[in-house]
Amino acid sequence: MDRRSFIKNASLGGLGAAAASALASPAIAQSNPKISWRLTSSFPKGLDTIYGGAEVFAKHISEATDGNFEIQVFAANEIVPGLQAADAVSAGTVEACHTVAYYYWGKDPTWALPSAVPFALNARGMNAWHYHGGGIDLINEFFAGQNLVVYPGGNTGVQMGGWFRKEINTVADLQGLKFRIGGFAGAIVAKLGVIPQQIAGGEIYQALEKGTIDAAEWVGPYDDEKLGFQKVAPYYYYPGFWEGGPTVHLMFNKAKFDELPKNYQALVRTAAQATDANMLQKYDHLNPTAIKKLVANGAKLRPYSPEILTACFEAAEATYAEMEAKNESFKKIWSSIKAFRKDYFLWLQVAEYTNDTFMMQLQRGGKLG
Repeated sequence: MDRRSFIKNASLGGLGAAAASALASPAIAQSNPKISWRLTSSFPKGLDTIYGGAEVFAKHISEATDGNFEIQVFAANEIVPGLQAADAVSAGTVEACHTVAYYYWGKDPTWALPSAVPFALNARGMNAWHYHGGGIDLINEFFAGQNLVVYPGGNTGVQMGGWFRKEINTVADLQGLKFRIGGFAGAIVAKLGVIPQQIAGGEIYQALEKGTIDAAEWVGPYDDEKLGFQKVAPYYYYPGFWEGGPTVHLMFNKAKFDELPKNYQALVRTAAQATDANMLQKYDHLNPTAIKKLVANGAKLRPYSPEILTACFEAAEATYAEMEAKNESFKKIWSSIKAFRKDYFLWLQVAEYTNDTFMMQLQRGGKLG
């Protein structure tokens, strides 16, 4: 090829590359448009585990889109109170929130099922039901009526059963007990004589110290240790049977979510699942150290008696039967969870429980180092 032909062809090739580049840039811009959302959390910034989940989610979204899809996270009360987060998203005040669906069970008890209800599933079970048992589709069928799209966005693992100023050993000990406990679980234990109390997290210590309440549940060792409950209510009961695997959810305004490009919608689902896993992993890492610190500082660990657990289970089952009889949405989702629960705990007895029990025996015997 002579010099003149080479230059001519090279120039055409350059023009072709430039044209291709010009075509590609708008396509990329269209697939990764500039979008800015606000997300309100139901949690204060001091809870780095739960509040931090929203920040983890927003970081994943930003990094995956080179900063084109930005989600600004606000703590509880910065835009709306924590217990109004879902309402703000449904109304379009903000595009997203990070909350626990059972906070809103007073609207309809069906809201509680995707998060946690007494004697349901543990964290792994909830995830299995959500991701592979049809749970995500079932709950979004329900939440569509609230103008919401909802995905799991965290889990604490099984929580502790609360801090008590005195020991409780029998169902009779529950009579008249003023217990700060979440709404749906409160309706269950109320059947056994407990007087449920709704108190904001920042006010629990003072209420226990003054004797305004007799007991309070919060989350688990890592979060509880920060609040110093063992100083005023030393008996630390377990397990928190009403929150065997409480799922924290990311909720999105349905109209705004539907406007997103398909690749952004897929990214939201993927980032939510990553956030879901990360929170549980973080709690599993932090709680072992925290429980030792609590005991060293005066916490007295106590298991709920079989009598109390059995009575609470029976009260819960009676409550579910009542709700299924009058609420079709509740019945549809609870029936799905129940069916999975039966086989799930059968499977756990075979390998998981046997392995874990033996490892716990080794730990008790001081053989794990």
